[in-house]
Amino acid sequence: MVTIDHDAVLRARVLLLGSGRPGQAELVGAYRVLAGVSPKAYAAKLVDALLALRYDSRDPQAGLALAAEASRAARGVEAGTPGRTQRLCRALDAHQDSLFALGRRAEGRAVCEELAAAGRTGPLVRVLAEEGRFGEAAARDEEAARGGTPGHSSCTKVRWAANLEGDAQHDAAAAVFRGLLEETRHEAARHEAAGRRTALASLTWQLVHFSRMREAAGDRDGAAAARREALGVLEELATAGEPENESCVLEPWRTLFVLSGRAAEPAAGPENPMPPFGAQHGWSRDVLDGFLGMLPALEAEAAPLRQAGRLSELADVQRRIAVRAAVREGTRTYLFQERFAPYFDEGVTLARRLPDDPARLARALTDRSMFLVAARSFEPAHADLAEAVALQPVPRRRATACPGPQVGGGGGLHRGGQTHV
Repeated sequence: MVTIDHDAVLRARVLLLGSGRPGQAELVGAYRVLAGVSPKAYAAKLVDALLALRYDSRDPQAGLALAAEASRAARGVEAGTPGRTQRLCRALDAHQDSLFALGRRAEGRAVCEELAAAGRTGPLVRVLAEEGRFGEAAARDEEAARGGTPGHSSCTKVRWAANLEGDAQHDAAAAVFRGLLEETRHEAARHEAAGRRTALASLTWQLVHFSRMREAAGDRDGAAAARREALGVLEELATAGEPENESCVLEPWRTLFVLSGRAAEPAAGPENPMPPFGAQHGWSRDVLDGFLGMLPALEAEAAPLRQAGRLSELADVQRRIAVRAAVREGTRTYLFQERFAPYFDEGVTLARRLPDDPARLARALTDRSMFLVAARSFEPAHADLAEAVALQPVPRRRATACPGPQVGGGGGLHRGGQTHV
């Protein structure tokens, strides 16, 4: 038998009905009392109030306690209540975020599994990838794609392909990424027909990343075809540019540049979680902090390499530093080119001092080219990519025709034959 404190209930009702504006903590207290008496009317409001109070909290332990209470309250909201699933997902998302911020990964993973059961698979996919369980993560992504999960957009396809590649399923990863390329080509063609030159930057980044994927899989023909198409798209941009009023979208560049650095990092595992490369948002806070926390050690490693003239090793360390800089502030538009140019200029300078290593120079030039596309400096971007393509071996054959829009080298988007990449 539940004992009701009628005085507490009265005080809670008076607080809510009063003319003053109660503080967030006072609202939580009132809704706690009233949810115990009338859960159908107040449980959902308690969830909202707890999450709002957690948002304002600066104490990780207090934030965890509020998120855990919000999760319990959300589970208790009566089935069929409007917005119940959304509230449950919001509460569970806050709960897992607080757990990972405190390094409590096993508990956080359990909450992510509950989130997936409620229909939100993204956090669980992230955790699986962080722990090197790429096959399981990719299976979840495939399930979401086949089920038509809302929001299974281009960014989640990048993540899906990255997880397949992490599991060494290179052909499957290529198939997913080809689908993304087709979508971006069609979007670019639609915009071109409407007199707008948008989506070309994203297409360039995607093609260059696809070339890296195919190179890693040993498909040199496919890699070369993707590079040639990317060069054609970039020639379009260098010739005519994009409208000046188009917004600068840096997230796709950052995601693919950071993903390109995965092979240089320690292998991920349950005891050594690493970032979910390929995911744009929502990295676990303990993983993010740990990844950025490697910066001082990398900078310390670079100094003796520079003094000893060990340039190839220095170039690799400097690239890992640049990747972390992109993670930390790669979507901040303010002085973007001025802040990031030194990282990429140094990479090219170091690689030019290694005449017997054209592959490293091609990588550095490609990195700088894609950065310059993000900075909307298309002519120097084209020059860098053209030099990078010239440094890489040209396959002896072939072009396979298949229908669909493609960017031609300087000729604009057109219908017709397309190099199959």
